[in-house]
Amino acid sequence: MPSPSPSKTKGPKTVPSLILASTSPYRRDLLARLGLAFETTAPEADESPLAGERPAATAERLAVAKAMAVADRYPDALIIGSDQVACHGETRFGKPGTRANAAAQLRTMSGKTVIFHTGLCLLNAATGRVHVRNVPTEVRFRELTDAEIDRYLDKEDALNCAGSARSEGLGIALLEHLRADDPNALVGLPLIALCDMLRAEGLDLP
Repeated sequence: MPSPSPSKTKGPKTVPSLILASTSPYRRDLLARLGLAFETTAPEADESPLAGERPAATAERLAVAKAMAVADRYPDALIIGSDQVACHGETRFGKPGTRANAAAQLRTMSGKTVIFHTGLCLLNAATGRVHVRNVPTEVRFRELTDAEIDRYLDKEDALNCAGSARSEGLGIALLEHLRADDPNALVGLPLIALCDMLRAEGLDLP
């Protein structure tokens, strides 16, 4: 009587490396919440908007550009790129860099609704598959006095934050309301959309 064939067992699932193409500490902290091992790296991408380009399109294009910029270094990885563009009408608000610029931005945004477009890209460098999404956040600023702006900037470093207000910190006190599908998008990385993309690439998330 022939002996039974040995059962075939599947080997361990191969999980591709996960790379965050950003040196932002805010994005790094958000991604760490998912409990996945990842590395961070600085992408080299021209972040200038194109002539006539809408803010949402700029955010999406730059998210893709940042992911693509490091693909040669990580040819088998899943690479995350993200970018944010804040705007009110035709006026855009970038990272202020200086206190004077931050104060000027906050005076301009006082009493206005600003849309923060957060572009997200997940690139599978091995297959070339690209997932892209824009997650907008509507932020209404209170009518701010110069004294309130000065007190805020005395207490919080917002010079590396588009729009000069850190909603995850004291900047929330400057707002009348914010509306978004994912509150993490305003901080810089839309985790709900990212989880969908990671699942589509075969990663197990609870």
